[in-house]
Amino acid sequence: MRLVILGGSGSGKSTQGQRLCRYFDIPLISTGEILREAISSDQHIPKFRWSQADPRTSLSVYASLSELGYHARPYMEKGELVPDEMIIELIQIRLRQPDIDCAWVLEGYPRTAFQAKELDFFLDNSGQKLDWAIYLQVSEAVMVSRSLGRSLPDDQPEIVQRRVELFYDHTIPILEYYDRRRRLLTINGDQSPDMVQQNILTLLSVP
Repeated sequence: MRLVILGGSGSGKSTQGQRLCRYFDIPLISTGEILREAISSDQHIPKFRWSQADPRTSLSVYASLSELGYHARPYMEKGELVPDEMIIELIQIRLRQPDIDCAWVLEGYPRTAFQAKELDFFLDNSGQKLDWAIYLQVSEAVMVSRSLGRSLPDDQPEIVQRRVELFYDHTIPILEYYDRRRRLLTINGDQSPDMVQQNILTLLSVP
């Protein structure tokens, strides 16, 4: 099972990603978590270790995870999207890591239609395909209130508002892309986490 979880800030992506990973017993790949760990990697050991045994898994542009975090920090601090080339490389490296097999949940990526196409291109070259893109649909007011209720350092009002604006700017093309490929499942995210999970499993035809 290979799934992408889409949704705005505070839509419940992380919660549902974690729940689906526990349900299917597969890894969660969270771009937000990876980027936050990259930014603080000079102070903390990341939860996963970047394998350098295979040259394909080495950082070809950035000498280390902390260097990538250094370049990503200004974008995250302003609520801006990390540039495509930076995040695409990060995800492709992560998908080649030893703990990732052929089943995973990808949360917080893709954020642009170009990233979605690059993900499909990468999977095609790896002999894989995406099963479903799950879109958690919530209102702007819900996104803002949920985000401000969290305790993450980058959940400041002006940053949250900017992330919401960018989400609407970039999400429609992603949804259209996956809809054309008949890979899109839309879920009402403005429900309890249990109900959202059950709706996802129902659409996945999982008993």
